Amino acid sequence: MKICIFGAGAIGGYMGAKLAQAGADVSLVARGPHLAAIQSRGLTLIEEAAEPITVPVKASADPAELGIQDYVIVTLKAHSVPAVVGAMRPLIGKDTTIVSGVNGLPWWYFHKFGGPLEGTRLKTVDPGGVQWSGLGPDRVLGCVVYPAAEVSTPGTVRHIEGNRFSLGEPDGSKSERALRLSRVLQDAGLKAPVRPKLRDEIWIKLWGNLSFNPISALTHATLDVLCTDEGTREVARRMMLEAQTIAEALGVSFPIDVDRRIAGGAAVGAHRTSMLQDIDAARPMEIEALVGSVRELGRIVGQPTPTIDTVHALVTLRARVAGLLP
Repeated sequence: MKICIFGAGAIGGYMGAKLAQAGADVSLVARGPHLAAIQSRGLTLIEEAAEPITVPVKASADPAELGIQDYVIVTLKAHSVPAVVGAMRPLIGKDTTIVSGVNGLPWWYFHKFGGPLEGTRLKTVDPGGVQWSGLGPDRVLGCVVYPAAEVSTPGTVRHIEGNRFSLGEPDGSKSERALRLSRVLQDAGLKAPVRPKLRDEIWIKLWGNLSFNPISALTHATLDVLCTDEGTREVARRMMLEAQTIAEALGVSFPIDVDRRIAGGAAVGAHRTSMLQDIDAARPMEIEALVGSVRELGRIVGQPTPTIDTVHALVTLRARVAGLLP
């Protein structure tokens, strides 16, 4: 089995190092100093309570050097994916599976969804239908990414917490391709359950990302602060309730209530969300995948999103003023 991780930054690097350590045939698409370091001395992984490991792994900025793969696992920022669809083509053969490990609502959300919304394309996450047309939804295997990691120095990934990558077919089946990848990831010491209702997990993760991320970018507050401050907690709560109404209209079930979800965010502690990290590092933020897409779904199902609209407008302007709109 040949596996290529497209976007081997923090999360992709963590997964790639674990797979390489387990002896999997894995390659990485990366760029810049991080790529140069991996090519010259290997990929180093630092995990808590374990000795750092360094593994040799094939890495390139040019996918054509890596050849056709059985699985291409995409771990880029959501707004970066449409621009690289053409570059991914040398990796894709007749039977290649695209594993979508990207934050936010996925571009394939309404593939094999059933009912009148079947095949609906989300403009906020797939402008112009580039991914739908260029990759094809039948190739897609969904993935909800839970680990937290960071590239501490070029060529070195520090794992912070979590090791679960939930997998799921758009139609909810436990396919052989999903089970096969699950086994390989488990052999590498990762949790990789195959879920019949992956969309439910997508929403549980999105519930926090939708609210905590933009609020942190606007206030520069860490999770423990924004989840316990009376004002920002209420803004997050209203955003989450608006999103829950939309998701439930689409058949999603939430196993916990909004207050428990916010309490869970507070329990993480002084964590800087990905949007806060991006704005501090002058990187574009995943505004449309995490916030704009929920607004778009609200209009599709006829549900108002007044709080989400307000926060979306504020964080979009914040990004524009900083020159960080994708």
